[in-house]
Amino acid sequence: MRTTVRIDDDLLRSLKEQAHRDGVSLTKLINGVLRRGLDGPDRNARRRKRFRQKTFAMGPPKVPLTKALAVAGWLEDEEILRKLSRGK
Repeated sequence: MRTTVRIDDDLLRSLKEQAHRDGVSLTKLINGVLRRGLDGPDRNARRRKRFRQKTFAMGPPKVPLTKALAVAGWLEDEEILRKLSRGK
């Protein structure tokens, strides 16, 4: 089947270079690229190792966590006062 597709100039240039290197027609290369894109990742490819964040014990909290918003407010107020005292 024939259809018209608009492809960015830089992408078309890369596709033509790849087709020339592989010794295939541009149509055949584009069809292969589209098929691989629609099929999703290669099932035989190695799976990435799942990222695990290292955690560390920080000890008991130094402020009551039931008052976290109040503590955040106090810290913000202290920062505002610090900036005002410096004239910022």
